[in-house]
Amino acid sequence: MSLVIESRTSELPYIERVWRSRSDDVTRMMSVATSHWELVFWEHQGRTQAAVLGPEPRASQAPVPDDAVFFGISFALGTSMPHIPMSSLVGGNAEIPDVTRRSLWLKGSAWHVPDYDNAEAFVLRMVREGIVDQDPIVPAVLGGARPDVSDRTLQRRFVAATGLTQGAVRQIQRARQAAVLVQEGVPVQDVVHRLGYFDQPHLARSLSRYIGRTATRLSVPDGAEPLSLLYKT
Repeated sequence: MSLVIESRTSELPYIERVWRSRSDDVTRMMSVATSHWELVFWEHQGRTQAAVLGPEPRASQAPVPDDAVFFGISFALGTSMPHIPMSSLVGGNAEIPDVTRRSLWLKGSAWHVPDYDNAEAFVLRMVREGIVDQDPIVPAVLGGARPDVSDRTLQRRFVAATGLTQGAVRQIQRARQAAVLVQEGVPVQDVVHRLGYFDQPHLARSLSRYIGRTATRLSVPDGAEPLSLLYKT
């Protein structure tokens, strides 16, 4: 049993990650917290479906259809869809209707379903059509800059573009980094110091909330309940 996930980065500033996966005799997974929203396509029993998945503020168990193929575009922080409030997507999803193996309908016209190799062309068209845009204040703040706006304006724009507060985004990102380090065999105490946790119990609470695993379970792969996508940042 397995859930094989392959992913890659992108040169487009609108994209955080492009990924694809296939399930084999797996019925569930642990969907780890993420501050990014995604556009996901999957094919199961001859039927193609698609949905927009919102940011996940905490880990949760999710069902996985057997022998299904998935493809997803994870969007960069600050990239959003102006016609859908990001706050309405947090912890939820929006199904895209009338999807076939080759096409879907967006803004009243047929689009070719993207794949792992041409995701950038699809997203660039979304940008040209005004389906997605990006507030540059978000990557600037996360990169350590201090934009020349009031704190209230900064927080309002950050939440509007991501659906989450700056604090929530940073906690999720830190927990994901911690999980990757633990999986790589870095001693727990080193992870605590490297990422600024107060102590091991603080790290344990963070992993439980955002990853759905203890440090011990992270060091041993669980084929019956694999984790969703984790990667180095």
